[in-house]
Amino acid sequence: MPYQVAVCGPRDCTDRDRANALRVGQLLAEQGAVVLCGGGVGVMAAVAEGARSRDGLVIGIRPDTDPKGASQDLSAVIYSNLGEARNAVLVWSADAVISIGGSWGTLSEVALAMRRGGVPVVCLDGWRLEDHQGNPIGGIAYASTPEEAVTTALSSRKNEG
Repeated sequence: MPYQVAVCGPRDCTDRDRANALRVGQLLAEQGAVVLCGGGVGVMAAVAEGARSRDGLVIGIRPDTDPKGASQDLSAVIYSNLGEARNAVLVWSADAVISIGGSWGTLSEVALAMRRGGVPVVCLDGWRLEDHQGNPIGGIAYASTPEEAVTTALSSRKNEG
């Protein structure tokens, strides 16, 4: 079974987020990982574009049933009609999660992935989470480059076969 990495990020992203997402998509595809994303615009479109530019497989998990909102760079689309609840489907389908940038939806995906446990969660230029006493929340890896984010996400990949 191919290693599946969910890439999460805001639909209204910065140019830096877009560039990071494009590069993360390229790197994941070059490593043979399947990219999972929300399938829309912003970070989602950029990671899909990056992965497809390297002949990667990209699955979009959409919150609705409208094909007009889906990125053209998706290999396949799952129309969940679950609204934001699709975020749970996205992170539960992943072997690792990379978040790029920050929005409330991205934060919910990071929280769901942490709640799930057992999968690497990497934040690239996004949320820096602390507990109520100002201590960093353990278990989240923080990356400063797309290369570092992908290396960290793939570090627990199991060699099968």
